[in-house]
Amino acid sequence: MIPKYLTSVSELDNLVGLSPKDRKEMETVTDLFPFRANEYYLSLIDWKDGHDPVRRIVIPDIQELKDGGSADPSHEQDYTKKPGLQHKYDQTGLLLLTDVCGGICRFCFRKRLFMSCKRETVRDVSDNIEYIREHKEITNVLLTGGDPLTLATRQIEPILKELREIEHVNIIRIGSKMLAYNPYRILNDPELLAVLSRYSTPEKRIYLMAHFNHPRELTAVSMQAAEALRNAGVILVNQTPILDGVNNDPATLTTLFRRLSFAGIPPYYVFQCRPTTGNRSFQVPVEQSYECLQKSWQACSGLAKRARFVMSHATGKIEIVGKTASHIFMRYHQSADPADIGKFMVFKTNPVARWFDDYRHALTDFEPKKMWLF
Repeated sequence: MIPKYLTSVSELDNLVGLSPKDRKEMETVTDLFPFRANEYYLSLIDWKDGHDPVRRIVIPDIQELKDGGSADPSHEQDYTKKPGLQHKYDQTGLLLLTDVCGGICRFCFRKRLFMSCKRETVRDVSDNIEYIREHKEITNVLLTGGDPLTLATRQIEPILKELREIEHVNIIRIGSKMLAYNPYRILNDPELLAVLSRYSTPEKRIYLMAHFNHPRELTAVSMQAAEALRNAGVILVNQTPILDGVNNDPATLTTLFRRLSFAGIPPYYVFQCRPTTGNRSFQVPVEQSYECLQKSWQACSGLAKRARFVMSHATGKIEIVGKTASHIFMRYHQSADPADIGKFMVFKTNPVARWFDDYRHALTDFEPKKMWLF
């Protein structure tokens, strides 16, 4: 099967039949935020349910036009060393290989790539690989975008080859939602699997950072594709933000985490949805997200609750580690400033806070208590 891709509301209307009101609203939204999906993924939607969670992931919604947010909430530009190359954390280099995805998530934190004429990705990554070669502190490289698996295998292979020839690069990660959006990209391309197998060695593995946001995305076909990747020597993990109307209830998260762990795709990160332009309606207050996650984990085994709940803030990955009736506890799991890694912070609870800055800006008589963890 080769799913057909749709990039306009008129194509979507022809496929599923939209109400005039829905069509008009969607077209208004796509004037600002582009639309992209395919027939396979759209088939997972219950079109009779106006609140269908899979629909919410990929179908334009008028709520996206609410004010608020920024194009680059994590200040990625501050850590861009060359076009298409970010180096925020000492050990990690990030290559933006493409501005195309298998589908455009409506909550994407990097949606500026689809909206702006200014390119942040590059086709020729030779200068970026040379930077990685010169920076021996980089032990792992994340290939991202966009979705690297939208590239042809002949484009992916030389990048993997060059990276694997750099002695200090031990891990190559590929950030991709293709297992959910289009598992046939993997199943229909034996050459891709051969290439991944060639460069995922027993000593230096390739990791695929999957993006399953809802249990319904875990179809039989997506599990076949996951098994094919595993047989090629690729290690699979999953990450997802907590999203209002998609997975912000304990039962849904429990099912998602359980099924992922049963299938050998352990949860890696659970993210607080970033305050990107257009994302306001997807954001759940931080403390609600934390409590939802804790309730979901009550019914999960240890393997199903290995993820860390973090905010990918401009200053680093801030993990939410605990909460009482009056205070919330955080630590820097990773930081742009290595001296801050492990720094522990205590803030007064703030039930409407949706991002780290909401806690910092709300400080009055209470100065955050900080300590070091070793």
